Amino acid sequence: MITTRPATPADAAAIAAIYNQGITDRIATFETQPRSEADILGWFQGRHPVVVAEVNGATRAFANSSTYRPRACYDGVAEFSVYVERSYRGKGAGRAAILALIDAVAPVGIWKLVSRVFVENIASRTMLRSVGFREVGVYENHAKLDEVWRDVVIVERLIEANIT
Repeated sequence: MITTRPATPADAAAIAAIYNQGITDRIATFETQPRSEADILGWFQGRHPVVVAEVNGATRAFANSSTYRPRACYDGVAEFSVYVERSYRGKGAGRAAILALIDAVAPVGIWKLVSRVFVENIASRTMLRSVGFREVGVYENHAKLDEVWRDVVIVERLIEANIT
């Protein structure tokens, strides 16, 4: 059974390990440098939620939000990421984590979550559509990963509780 909860600094090592799998696998991020526990600890300073999905008490996925742009008009827009441990991909942990993040951002005044997904990452795109994200468009040649230009799909979801 998958359960979710707000992440705490004590989860930083597990989050870093999962994120580093995503970096190594080259399927979900342009990042190439592994993250340390200390890097993740910085995520807990501010208003942006971080959540984990657990199976039998072990962290198997996480989702986090971060600042979209520094201008005040975008204070309610946040970028998000969701990563799943390799052996738990396709088993619902990522879906549970993003749903928990959606619930967690509403109380802090976020009205929209946005991200970019590699066009070929069909599993993530399908999961995000299933929880209410829409694909807005494609950034072509957005950045290089391992010297290859990659396109990304822009996704967004409005947080209805904060749209008035």
